[in-house]
Amino acid sequence: MDNTRLFQSITAVAGTVWIKYFSFISEPHVIFIVLNRYSLITNCNHKTLGLYYLWFSFLFGSYGFLLSVILRTELYSSSLRIIAQENVNLYNMIFTIHGIIMIFFNIMPGLFGGFGNYFLPILCGSPELAYPRINSISLLLQPIAFVLVILSTAAEFGGGTGWTLYPPLSTSLMSLSPVAVDVIIFGLLVSGVASIMSSLNFITTVMHLRAKGLTLGILSVSTWSLIITSGMLLLTLPVLTGGVLMLLSDLHFNTLFFDPTFAGDPILYQHLFWFFGHPEVYILILPAFGVISHVISTNYCRNLFGNQSMILAMGCIAVLGSLVWVHHMYTTGLEVDTRAYFTSTTILISIPTGTKVFNWICTYMSSNFGMIHSSSLLSLFIYMYIYHLGGTTWSYIR
Repeated sequence: MDNTRLFQSITAVAGTVWIKYFSFISEPHVIFIVLNRYSLITNCNHKTLGLYYLWFSFLFGSYGFLLSVILRTELYSSSLRIIAQENVNLYNMIFTIHGIIMIFFNIMPGLFGGFGNYFLPILCGSPELAYPRINSISLLLQPIAFVLVILSTAAEFGGGTGWTLYPPLSTSLMSLSPVAVDVIIFGLLVSGVASIMSSLNFITTVMHLRAKGLTLGILSVSTWSLIITSGMLLLTLPVLTGGVLMLLSDLHFNTLFFDPTFAGDPILYQHLFWFFGHPEVYILILPAFGVISHVISTNYCRNLFGNQSMILAMGCIAVLGSLVWVHHMYTTGLEVDTRAYFTSTTILISIPTGTKVFNWICTYMSSNFGMIHSSSLLSLFIYMYIYHLGGTTWSYIR
């Protein structure tokens, strides 16, 4: 009898919960509405896709963070702590995947894809991005590219070439199998296609779908940061694509672009890679500059000090940042004049970056609020301190 009453009570509770929370399952049109609103495949809303970008960025970044924990644990002492003596290439494979994930699948989707998709139409007065379906496709390509990169760890011999994929390490047969390098290259190509589609979408939206009367001269700094970032991606990603396709050609089609034995030049790949690699630094940080400017302007309820100079400074950063890629190659035997040019041009970048920090500080100084009245401003000032401290170090290194 007691068991019967217990069963009846459980049934009653389950029925109540079902009616209150899950009754929509019996209505197919409601299910379709829910799936259509939150589906990755059918959804084209820029806000929803922006949130998905942020979620993917968090998930991919978590994976990359776990890889970094393995690296740091291994480096904790001089002896082998995690990686066995018979598989020391695993360490090289881990930091290769870690570098690629954190750059191409954590920071870029989060800052450029996430914040860009969510805020760009709002800031330029557009109801939606110019090509919503292409925007959805570019999001779907991100997890596909991520899976391709991760598949390199499942190859018979993992690709421990470093995230830069320098030849001859990535093109020689010392790894015994090119499969790992192949899937990494394919993953980078798919991710590059997604970034190019997003860049074209952002630029088209701002140029043709912004609100009436909103001229380019009065667009916010956040919007300009995304426009400039999109332009840099369109300029540099094709160069990276050409470089990795030449690697792929050396691996499978008997070309000799980077083989010094047959008059190839491995330094050529470094030029191609870093022509993308150094502007990538500013591709990652310019959207963050836009977010910082927006946070300061919103929290202090005023326009940024020197708003036009902020936009000009970002343009100068983009131009100068695209002209200094060789400072990553000082150990390759460059001439003195070449090193002097790239060192001096690199130092020039401190002028527009210093302008931005100066304008942020002046915006605070000209406000009537206290220095910190929100957690976002506290994080912002901590960032400015660390950024300024780090900026003073590279001037000595270069």
